[in-house]
Amino acid sequence: MFFAVLISFFLYFEICLSDTIVIIKLFTWMQIGIFNFKFGLLFDNLTCTMLLIICLISFFVHIYSVEYMKNDPFFCRFVSYLSLFTFFMEILVTSDNLIQMFIGWEGVGLCSYLLINFWYSRILANKAALKAMIMNRISDIFLLIGILLILLKLKTIEYLIIFDLIKYIEKDIYFFLGYQFNFIDVIALLFLIGAVGKSAQLGFHTWLPDAMEGPTPVSALLHAATMVTAGVFLILRCSIIFSNSEAILFTMAIWGGLTAFFSAFVSLFQDDIKKIIAYSTCSQLGYMVFACGVSNYAGAIFHLFNHAFFKALLFLGAGIIIHGLFNEQDLRKMGRLTKIFPITYICLIIGFLAISGFPFYTGFYSKDFILEFTYSKFFINGSIIYILGILTACCTAGYCSKILYIIFMNLKFMNFNKIILKAHEGSIMMLISIISLAMFSLVIGYIMHDLMIGIGSFFWGNNFNFSYLEFLEIEYIKLNIKLLPLFISVLGYLIIILFLNFLKNNEKESYFLKNNWKLFTIFPYFFFNAGFFNYLYNEIFLFNAGFFNYLYNEIFLFIFKISYLINIKWLDKGYLEFLGPYGSYKLVKSFINKFKFSIFINYLLLFVFFLYILIIAIVLFCSYILCLFFIGFVILVIEIKNI
Repeated sequence: MFFAVLISFFLYFEICLSDTIVIIKLFTWMQIGIFNFKFGLLFDNLTCTMLLIICLISFFVHIYSVEYMKNDPFFCRFVSYLSLFTFFMEILVTSDNLIQMFIGWEGVGLCSYLLINFWYSRILANKAALKAMIMNRISDIFLLIGILLILLKLKTIEYLIIFDLIKYIEKDIYFFLGYQFNFIDVIALLFLIGAVGKSAQLGFHTWLPDAMEGPTPVSALLHAATMVTAGVFLILRCSIIFSNSEAILFTMAIWGGLTAFFSAFVSLFQDDIKKIIAYSTCSQLGYMVFACGVSNYAGAIFHLFNHAFFKALLFLGAGIIIHGLFNEQDLRKMGRLTKIFPITYICLIIGFLAISGFPFYTGFYSKDFILEFTYSKFFINGSIIYILGILTACCTAGYCSKILYIIFMNLKFMNFNKIILKAHEGSIMMLISIISLAMFSLVIGYIMHDLMIGIGSFFWGNNFNFSYLEFLEIEYIKLNIKLLPLFISVLGYLIIILFLNFLKNNEKESYFLKNNWKLFTIFPYFFFNAGFFNYLYNEIFLFNAGFFNYLYNEIFLFIFKISYLINIKWLDKGYLEFLGPYGSYKLVKSFINKFKFSIFINYLLLFVFFLYILIIAIVLFCSYILCLFFIGFVILVIEIKNI
């Protein structure tokens, strides 16, 4: 990994800073007619930026894992999975065509399953790994259909050729069931569903918090540099396709904004430190997706670049606390740990200030740029997106202050004394990783700001279509608009700290509020009523996280169970088996066993049996053909009616 980091720095200097593009065709993999698929590598600014993130974060995670997992009997298996994870992500970002990208796409999904289920003796790890695999397979189907449609239409899968041909097919229309669809819209929608599944956007996000069942280094690598960034990378790589579809861009912006706000809001109600940071990842990915939705691709990749460092820092810092407290993850059992984890405390403060967008930290430069760009270009028509971004900033500051306050500033430690007496700071290898990431979280945003999104910079000129005049407009936004995210973040800090102080000073608040009816006349305290507040806090946001898991487990699975019952139990294993081979075999066998026949009669019965099977097969085939004719007739009637 160290040599990979050196090579990635060399590539960054050779490609990005020298303003060149390198394409390497290695060998021909498949040749079918006119279709010639070559295994090739594409190195441009986007690829080399992603390689730098992947290799650098993976290097720190590998160093950290040496100490974190040293007592695990399957340490070699863990490191091999971790390195394979990095390898497939590098395949994904360096590919010059869609099929090769899809190999890496499925590879990171496989590695996520293996690493989440690393401790396979735990039933929760089994369920979380299966959930991640299934949720990603659902979205991957749409991505695969989009790739096949592009291959069918353009007869190629290479990025550069596809992007050159897009302008010739932007007005192509398809008719289906009486409706007309633009080809670019269909492709963009299929790619968007594939991307939001991998990047855990709203609706597909339920697998990401459960993925915390894997070891903490896995969470850091999965959230910061590999799995979840793959979806955003796909959007950025195919930005030319998305830019030709206004409807899909608007859908992407709304989807990302809702994800950012919902995930940050749910984080306020969680008690597991890793789940809070996991929902935080969903929220920050929502920022990136809605930045792409408003055509701010440079801001999205810059935020992805910055996010990798402080998100890896947060996970690895949380891992030191969990490791030092003997695998304790519940915030309610922590408190007053400043003296035990002094270095981790300082590093986590840097990480949380960076993610909440505190001025002059890394997250400030990218998050505020996204919000200011959205305001300057889309405030009139897209004010909902901007408001969602501002509310997300408030919730982000809230859960950051919640973690810091409870872990380090709470006046008492809520766990057993034997744990607090044996609690310890991380080892030197673990501290080297988080200190290095803390330094990056402090300065990398300031260093890279002018290069990536500065006025007059043509860093992304080879990747995205945009006007640099839009960046110039941001500089002339009113000062109060520029300071609004900061004020909102400070407000989020204050609200959560005051709320936690209120709970600390009123340990019997439930009894207190139940028996003091006068408090119900005060509007803010009404929401702390035991009935309404407990249901809102516990049932909706704490345990059910917005009822998404309930929706999938109870309603969707109920529909699947009914389908299984009708199709498999009643039809396939029921009537078809009875009319088909099993039922006829049982009938003939019972008839022969009751009476003794000659050999000739037995062969005659066998012939009748096969004749019966043939008749049943012909009847079923004719029924199938009639169904197809009926469906075709209905489609034809609809098409004629529309004409």
